[in-house]
Amino acid sequence: MTQVILKQAKIIDPSSSFHNQIMDIKIENGTITQIEKDIQATSGFEVVNVPNLHVSKGWMDSSVSFGEPGYEDRETIENGLKVAAKSGFTAVALQPNSSPVIDNQSQVRFVLDKAKNQATSLYPIGALTKGSEGTDLAELFDMKNAGAIAFGDYQKALQNANLQKIALQYVQDFDGMLIAFCQDSNLKGVGIANEGVVSTKLGMKGIPALAEELHVARNLFLLEYTGGKLHIPTISTKGSIKLIKEAKAKGLQVTCSVAVHNLVLNDEELMGFDSRYKVLPPLREEATRKALVEAVLDGTIDCITSDHNPLDIEHKKLEFDLAKDGTIGLESAFGALATILPLEVIIEKLTANKLVFNINNPSITSGNKADISMFVIDENWVFGKENIVSKSKNSAFLGKNLKGKAIGIYNNGQLVMNN
Repeated sequence: MTQVILKQAKIIDPSSSFHNQIMDIKIENGTITQIEKDIQATSGFEVVNVPNLHVSKGWMDSSVSFGEPGYEDRETIENGLKVAAKSGFTAVALQPNSSPVIDNQSQVRFVLDKAKNQATSLYPIGALTKGSEGTDLAELFDMKNAGAIAFGDYQKALQNANLQKIALQYVQDFDGMLIAFCQDSNLKGVGIANEGVVSTKLGMKGIPALAEELHVARNLFLLEYTGGKLHIPTISTKGSIKLIKEAKAKGLQVTCSVAVHNLVLNDEELMGFDSRYKVLPPLREEATRKALVEAVLDGTIDCITSDHNPLDIEHKKLEFDLAKDGTIGLESAFGALATILPLEVIIEKLTANKLVFNINNPSITSGNKADISMFVIDENWVFGKENIVSKSKNSAFLGKNLKGKAIGIYNNGQLVMNN
């Protein structure tokens, strides 16, 4: 256990009596023992004295892919958790898109075992269907008992409405949550970019907003019919926002997230045919990007994810239509969000992931477990390859101007700093 004193840290935590105050924070054996204006350093304590230091409750990312098992060349769990820690995240939800897919209790136990003794806590998402193939339900109850926090097939929408209905009914018996990626595969077809002016100019097959919205509408109808809890990840269209807003007004237990890149970037990035910008759902036009920002501000969108997805060069550095969808996003998440959102909103949306998945997030108060994200604000910088700690370098934010920087975390009795 690292004993630490954080000097002159501005606390951003509305649930703490020290909100917006600049204080010293003393942490012993993983617990906050003292918060005062000035705490004298004593032997055995590591002192963190960073100009402009800000701290908040620990951030969680609700969608990361690490590759292991099977795709360790893209990322390992150990290094992936180090990346998360240096990027300010004290917890991540791991997608099941490894090889084999995380669709049974032994796979859940395997990834949890790999994540032991790390500063960033890992929470596995179990696949909803066997092999994420969309045909038969996986061992949901067994995976829940092994430690899975929710069930969904990463970036694969369940086309079978009856199976979705049965799953929603089944998981209620043990208070389970479904994650429903929304996309009608027939409407998407061979589309590779947002259907609009840019895709037409570039001669790219388009993915219409309707492909997402039709599935959002269907899944919300099913939720209304069955009851239960549903999380809709990475929404990207105005229609999806409207549908979810209406469902919440009806009292349905639905939450949703948006990916950092869909909030910050638009489809104009595609003009250079750079496959780093090939993501799913695709980058939409500027008017939709602004609507997503509005939906974050008005609370329709519950949380923000980096949707971190490391890919090897063989699958990414290809012609646009052949490249795989995905970008890494942990390292650039905070700095990118700070270019478009107020600080308190960013903190609220990065900590809300724990609320959505019912994970405890102690406030910054004496006597509580230290689960703290650390960052600086107002620093303008350009995101380059030297800022990437991931094994893969497929970032949509390379060369972009960012603002503010995550500098590390204290969690699970460990201090991890970014350089």
